[in-house]
Amino acid sequence: MDITWGLFAAGAVAALFAGVSKGGFGSGAAFAGAAILALVVPPGMALGIMLPLLMLIDVATLRPYWRQWGARETALLILGGLPGVALGAAFYRVADPDLLRLLIGAIALGFVGWQVALRSGAIRGAARPLPGWSGLLAGLVAGFTSFVSHAGGPPAAVYLLSRGLGKTGYQASTVALFFVLNIAKAVPYGFLGLFTAETLRIDLMLAPVALLGAWIGVRAHRAVPERVFFAITYVLLTVTGAKLVMDGL
Repeated sequence: MDITWGLFAAGAVAALFAGVSKGGFGSGAAFAGAAILALVVPPGMALGIMLPLLMLIDVATLRPYWRQWGARETALLILGGLPGVALGAAFYRVADPDLLRLLIGAIALGFVGWQVALRSGAIRGAARPLPGWSGLLAGLVAGFTSFVSHAGGPPAAVYLLSRGLGKTGYQASTVALFFVLNIAKAVPYGFLGLFTAETLRIDLMLAPVALLGAWIGVRAHRAVPERVFFAITYVLLTVTGAKLVMDGL
């Protein structure tokens, strides 16, 4: 496949969104990158392109949030997340591209619907901190959805937001969690053939954009209102999610 200007533009938007989201806003919108790329390349290729970029962003953002995470919360999510990655790998082996498009699109639309309902007061977040076992369950779901669509942020957020962590503690916990899970995903991604010379060549071209996004995200963590960033993200996810669901069907 030739690297066209359209593919590069979609990849640049995906990498920038992922970097800003993972760098400063809890990874919730990082999976928009995979959804955007899945509009122009096969879903498996989109996942293979995004993972090295996400791992690069993980390395760039780990130091600014070092040891500011909730140790117990992060450990429980990781312990649940690693088996979730294994489940995701098993699912991917039997899924065809249209099923993956449908799943990625449905997760995108579900995430937007959940956030709109939460912010409108139609549903309420947990009034009390969720128990430890729920961290393992949230990690399992996060590991699975992270493997098949890089969308592990929402299930992890449900648990972390109930634990009463501060803004930076919440952000640092997501950075540490996905630093580990993305490393765990790399080995099965390689065995499944999602990394190719072509995807890695695209990654080299997009790496500076991903690092720029991470740099912006870390600095925007304390300065930029989340409302503006996520409003744009929700619109983007709605459009891309609807398109992927239609393509999958």
